[in-house]
Amino acid sequence: MPNPVLDAISERADEIRELGPANESLGRLDDQTAKVLRETGAIRMLQPEVHGGLELEPREFAETVMRIAACDGSTGWVAGVVGVHPWEMAMADPRVQEEIWGEDQDTWIASPYAPMGVLRPVDGGYVFNGRWQFSSGTDHCDWIFLGAFLADAEGERLTPPRSMHVILPRADYEIVEDTWDVVGLRGTGSKDVVVKDAFVPSYRVVDYAKVVDGSLAREAGLTNPTYHLPFSAAFPLGITAAVIGACEGALAHHLAYQRDRVQITGTASRDDPYVLYAVSEAAAEIAASRSALIDNISRLHDQVAAGERISFERRAIGRRTQTRAAWRAVQAVDEIVARSGGNAMRMSNPIQRFWRDAHTGLAHAIHVTGAVFHVAAMTEIGVEPPQGPMRSMI
Repeated sequence: MPNPVLDAISERADEIRELGPANESLGRLDDQTAKVLRETGAIRMLQPEVHGGLELEPREFAETVMRIAACDGSTGWVAGVVGVHPWEMAMADPRVQEEIWGEDQDTWIASPYAPMGVLRPVDGGYVFNGRWQFSSGTDHCDWIFLGAFLADAEGERLTPPRSMHVILPRADYEIVEDTWDVVGLRGTGSKDVVVKDAFVPSYRVVDYAKVVDGSLAREAGLTNPTYHLPFSAAFPLGITAAVIGACEGALAHHLAYQRDRVQITGTASRDDPYVLYAVSEAAAEIAASRSALIDNISRLHDQVAAGERISFERRAIGRRTQTRAAWRAVQAVDEIVARSGGNAMRMSNPIQRFWRDAHTGLAHAIHVTGAVFHVAAMTEIGVEPPQGPMRSMI
């Protein structure tokens, strides 16, 4: 089926590509870059139709994020991270949805979800405090999802811990400038945010456990299968799609660069069978990464659409597939860069920026393989993984 956002992005691909250096220089998305994402509907792909969203399928979301990231890694990253937040907001209380989108359906929501805050109950809601890193695209967002642990009336975290997602307007949190000086994805502006004694009404707090088990979507009466995907499938999708897209961008720039490159030995790259073999192998690996990510999310979507429950084992295998796809693509880019010559490392050559962006994206917690691979293997041999951190990202 047609994907209007992908078509719109393709029409403006050159513009996105040309804005890449400006994003990196600013340490956030250039205002024009953000305008392009708004005008193409890139952040409304998973937003509910009742609030001006497109409710595209997750496959379409991932394909579009990859297309954007192939033009500029930082722009694709923001599209993938900020673009998934409307998916969860669709499950939230209608009152907060109206506060966010009632006047402007292009209002963006930032994050992070890491539970770095403490939520203390008071009459009518909670008092909230904390500091978070890595709020991607935050300069262009007017609301935010923040992860927190629920506390008792004295402010002591509950045992066992209970994780919540807290929704705040821009007036209730501070963006800390000069907290995003990094080697890659510089244009994402993933700065720290701080909350100090903010009052949060109860309807702006989401129980994370209900997002994970799917009960929040059912309680909200949502019928689109996309909203019934596991959080561990929906949340990583845009992140991994951005990494793979950046790898596709690196490959495209490498191919263009190698077409006329003459190596120091005097041999043209196009006449070097060893270079051509390595390029083909890397291209195949990047293509396989794309296919694995798309196939995985499409199968999960089809399973949900058929009314089937996604088992823990299937979630674990899905996370393994998604994580490995990112690693495979980035490792392939390393092979490309190793054969690009010293001039590829010049700041004027886009190859190095895509290489840095891909590696920085791979460093995201959602791509850590250890526990994911361990748990996936345990479930496949019929062993129940222990409760606790090993299961937390699945």
